[in-house]
Amino acid sequence: MTTLFISDLHLTPQRPHITRLFFGLLRNEARSSDALYILGDLFEYWIGDDAAEMLGYAPVVHEIAELARSSVPVYFMHGNRDFLVGDRFAADAGCEILDDPTVVDLYGEPALLMHGDFLCTDDVEHQRFRAMVGDPDWQQSFLEKPVEERMQMAESAREHSRYHKDSVTMEIMDVNADAVRRIFDEYGVRLLIHGHTHRPAVHDGYPMGTRRIVLGDWYEQSSVLRCTPETHKLEPAPV
Repeated sequence: MTTLFISDLHLTPQRPHITRLFFGLLRNEARSSDALYILGDLFEYWIGDDAAEMLGYAPVVHEIAELARSSVPVYFMHGNRDFLVGDRFAADAGCEILDDPTVVDLYGEPALLMHGDFLCTDDVEHQRFRAMVGDPDWQQSFLEKPVEERMQMAESAREHSRYHKDSVTMEIMDVNADAVRRIFDEYGVRLLIHGHTHRPAVHDGYPMGTRRIVLGDWYEQSSVLRCTPETHKLEPAPV
């Protein structure tokens, strides 16, 4: 009995080795798991369900659907790069889209799942971006633009994100301790699982009696959280 959690793969045709690694997980280990949870930023960017084939993501959708057809539930949560993943993707991939945050039953223990950027309150610029793109009117206006224009806007945002990361400290882009404490208090859980920060770790005891598991990105480390009724192990994916 194992449930798998991953996030921040940032899949793109420019990094085919990461896509192959993901497919290996889907075709092998995930087939014998109880469920697979993808906690955001599966894609480098997603500009609408209608653009999946043009961006080269159709094989990814197909592989996820194959796992779902093997009777393994697949759950997807939006990240800050793929917040426009919609109902068509969910139907084609055979997965269920979860709200951020969501509490799930993990072998009898309530676990709070998040992408994680909501907790990075010191990163004021990112929080402004998050508020803007989360506005339904902004999303509708964006999706009404031609695919080519959306792609140009996404590439521009991607470049700005790189500049932003280079201009602020890792501490600013990391979670805020008070935000973490508030989210534990609000949901009354002792286990939190999230991604976004690209700083994989298991943090025990803050607040007292809690555990916060941070999933790693897949630029180098191919991070997977494997949860059983007895253990939570944050490990690399099999090569």
